[in-house]
Amino acid sequence: MKKLIIFVLAAGTAMAGEWTGYIIDEACSGKKEMLGNVTCAQNCMKRGSPAVLVTEDGTVYKIADQDKVKESAGKKVTLTGNLTDGSIRVDSVK
Repeated sequence: MKKLIIFVLAAGTAMAGEWTGYIIDEACSGKKEMLGNVTCAQNCMKRGSPAVLVTEDGTVYKIADQDKVKESAGKKVTLTGNLTDGSIRVDSVK
């Protein structure tokens, strides 16, 4: 008797939510001392390093809508939107 094995992947499943943290550049996302450093975040983002959201516990989220967070570089914000595959599609920035 042959066995049939079926794999189901739920790739791309979106989860709506709200995340609070700092908008900083991806290059500095692992450096806790860079949280809240507006000047560094703005300069690095101008040079092409993408913006990410870093939470207080160090979780880093990519941001799908870079233009929506550029003005918040280096600042603590709350993002609402949908999380898909580790990337937040931003609905609003507070």
